[in-house]
Amino acid sequence: MAAKSLREIRRAAAAGIGRRRCFSGDAAAAAAAGVAEGKVGGGAGKEVNLFTAINQALHIALDTDPRSYVFGEDVGFGGVFRCTTGLADRFGRNRVFNTPLCEQGIAGFAVGLAAMIVNEAAKFRYRSGNEFNCGGLTIRSPYGAVGHGGHYHSQSPEAFFCHVPGLKVIIPRSPREAKGLLLASIRDPNPVVFFEPKWLYRLAVEEVPEEDYMLPLSEAEVIRKGSDITLIGWGAQLAVLEEACEDAAKDGISCELIDLRTLIPWDKETVEASVSKTGKLLVSHEAPITGGFGAEIAASITERCFQRLEAPVARVCGLDTPFPLVYETFYMPTKNKVLDAIKATVNY
Repeated sequence: MAAKSLREIRRAAAAGIGRRRCFSGDAAAAAAAGVAEGKVGGGAGKEVNLFTAINQALHIALDTDPRSYVFGEDVGFGGVFRCTTGLADRFGRNRVFNTPLCEQGIAGFAVGLAAMIVNEAAKFRYRSGNEFNCGGLTIRSPYGAVGHGGHYHSQSPEAFFCHVPGLKVIIPRSPREAKGLLLASIRDPNPVVFFEPKWLYRLAVEEVPEEDYMLPLSEAEVIRKGSDITLIGWGAQLAVLEEACEDAAKDGISCELIDLRTLIPWDKETVEASVSKTGKLLVSHEAPITGGFGAEIAASITERCFQRLEAPVARVCGLDTPFPLVYETFYMPTKNKVLDAIKATVNY
């Protein structure tokens, strides 16, 4: 199902009305039907938004594993985005509790339960010769533009963590994806950084199975089939790319759209197969273009598909500047920017 434009979403957010129904690809649809790979049940679901799907996943994780804990800033009363609502009341404040306003202290406290992110968690399994692991350490964090976050609370720092061997980095695009990927992350023996798009917490709405299910990590999903160009994205940017694909189709351009879902370790095979077919690639993300993860995708696919590429790999990303509050429209990789890049690449 096609998503509303980012501009419409923001207008709805500013007005305090509306909600966005998410488009879902084959794997997500199969999850709802109870036939996707992994642990997916066949029970009925109901329409919920993204923060509710996250909340369901956390309830299931705490209920199914007595060794699991949730702690961080404000999580005891539900958190700023309400993702942890009801957890402390149900599971007790020994397992769900607030911490001081100190990110380094939160991660450091996890030593024994898990470990600090870069210097400890990412290397724990390696330095023990695979004898130990972090036992399901998943660090949840909001990311990305929200319309009023400015230079601190609108950043997309995923590329920083993609540079750390030993970590996994996951970014969902919708409520159904968020619940299944979060449960898979929590149960993975490797430390996972799980970024949640702030724009979608309340505005993204779709049917989500109420039972326990997981979606596979490190497996990209082809959301839209096409033959002229491959588009790659993740998180909230998928809605922008989908809209650009629809407009490109009006001009006779067939776009194949892929949700990477897991950035590290990423599904090179799915992307390579698509680019081998289309001969062209465009990568888009909100983070600044220099050093963004799109550069890694471009380099890897150029190595793998050099003789089959018919045009340079295009990148439509954020600007190399702190995130500007009043100039957010100019900073963002909008639909029109993507559409222009699609046409330029196809006509190269």
